Formats: sequence, C-alpha cells, structure tokens
Amino acid sequence: MYIFIGIFIIFIFSSLKTNQLFHYSYFLFFITLATLLLVPIIGVEVKGSKRWIDLFFLPRFQPIELLKPFYIIMISTILCSVRTSNIYLKYLLSIVLVSIIALFLIMQPDIGQTLLVIFSWAVLIFTSGVNIFLLLGLSIIAIISLAYLIMYVPKFDYIQGRIFSFFNRDTGTHNFQSDKAIESITSGGYFGKGIGEGTLKNLVPEAHTDYIISVISEEFGVVAIILILLLFLIFIYMVFKKINFEKDDKIKLVLIGCVSLILMQATIHIGVNIRLFPTTGMTLPFLSYGGSSIISISIISGIILNLTKRKIEN
Repeated sequence: MYIFIGIFIIFIFSSLKTNQLFHYSYFLFFITLATLLLVPIIGVEVKGSKRWIDLFFLPRFQPIELLKPFYIIMISTILCSVRTSNIYLKYLLSIVLVSIIALFLIMQPDIGQTLLVIFSWAVLIFTSGVNIFLLLGLSIIAIISLAYLIMYVPKFDYIQGRIFSFFNRDTGTHNFQSDKAIESITSGGYFGKGIGEGTLKNLVPEAHTDYIISVISEEFGVVAIILILLLFLIFIYMVFKKINFEKDDKIKLVLIGCVSLILMQATIHIGVNIRLFPTTGMTLPFLSYGGSSIISISIISGIILNLTKRKIEN
C-alpha cells in the first residue's frame, strides 16, 4: 500500500513546475515541522522512544521522515535568499532552524536522525561556500554538545552503552543485533542461501527495517550487496552529472542536499550492519520497510526527478 502511495507521490512531485514545487514545499515544511513539535505532547512511545504520532484519521507516522525533504529545500532557500546579502545572517538563520529540529529529535531521543539532519546541513553550508574555519568551529561545538549529552545526561545512557560495546565486545549487550547481522552476512556467502531461507529475520528485532541489508545478504549473497551499492553510486553519479550543468544555485543545493541524505542514510545503515559503526536504527533508502520511510524517500525521489528531468540550456 505504501509503495503504491509512494509511486503516486513521485509522480505528483515530479510533475509540478519548479516554482510550484518550492511553493508547496514551504507550506509542507511548516506542517511537518508542527507535527515534529507535537511529538513530545501527543507522541506515541515505542521501545523507550517517543518518535511517532498516531492520529485517528491517519496511520501512525514518524514526523522527521516527512520533514527531511522539505527541510533540505528550506535550508537551501535560506542560503540562496536574495532578500539579504549578509551571508552570516543566512548562516545564523539556518543554524537556528537546524538547532530547533535537532533539539526536538534529541528529546525523543533519536541521535541517529539528529546526526543525519546536522550532517545534511553541514553539507549544504559547505557547498554554499562557507569559510572552512567557521564550519570547523561549528562542527567542534556540535561534537562537544553531543558528547556532553551522551556522557552526562542519564536519558542517553543507552547510547553510551552502545559506544562502549562497540569498542569493547565484552562490555554490555548492545552487540547482539550487529553480531547476528555479521553472522547472517557470513553464512550467506557470495551467492546466498536462497529466497526465504534466511534466519536473521526471525532472530533480530527490526530485521525488515534497520537490518534489511543483512537479510538480503543472507538470502542473496554478498554479490547482492555489491550490486545494491553499485546502484546507489550510479544514482548519485547521475544526479551530480546533472548538477554540474545546473546554473541555479538553489536547485544545486537542493539536489546536493537530497543526495547527501540518501548517501549518508545508506552509509549508516550498511555501516551498522557490518559493525563499522555502533548500533543505531536507520532504514536503507528504497529497500527498508516502514511507511514513513517509504513516503520520505518517495518525496525525495520526486524532488530529484523534478529538478533533473528538464533539459538545461547551456
């Protein structure tokens, strides 16, 4: 059902005129931001985290997933605004916006999505031509702030446990999912056990979302992972090929932001599955289940198609 809805969303967003796309995206940004701000008040708690909203007239959804595509457009618009020539004011406005979103994500808590939002913002301001020392200073402040939260705020003890478990396999129990993921990848070998023959999906919670690449590898082999990575790289290359000929700075930033979201999300997902990163929940774009995730990647895909399908005159 969500895939069919996603295909319809891709068609709608890719068919809009560029000015309409941006106009509707601004409106949808404030709507989805409002739902994110409502999470602490009316959010549904699942497995210790309050990240979802369950309205009686809509299926349960995760606001940050729907917010991310429009957040990219809003940050790009701020950085390319012609209303002010003061670039530092633009950076300040973007920092305020990303800080509000990050604050409400931390309250859930959702460190994975917080890092994803901050990373995509950093990519956008770096691409816009920010002074490298300013970016470095802001990055240090963000790292110190996150480190303080993880080390000294009791609410984030579970993240501290995951990090310690990552560096010392004998500490804590946070390696269970990653260990099972590695076992499934190893047992699948080069060509896998066959469709439906995997065992990981019966042993690890959220195997259909956060550990989908391990399930695929176990049933279809490491060759499947290589092919998936190759498809991601081809997709990203094709988008950057279009960006190279684009003259509108805002469209460039939007495309770079959308691609960075997909790339970073895929990197975190695969990195967690192969124990390159500490355990964290992150879906794999285009493949993981989850209604909010499917709708989010559909919106991003529709935006990318909209901004790249037209011929650009040199």
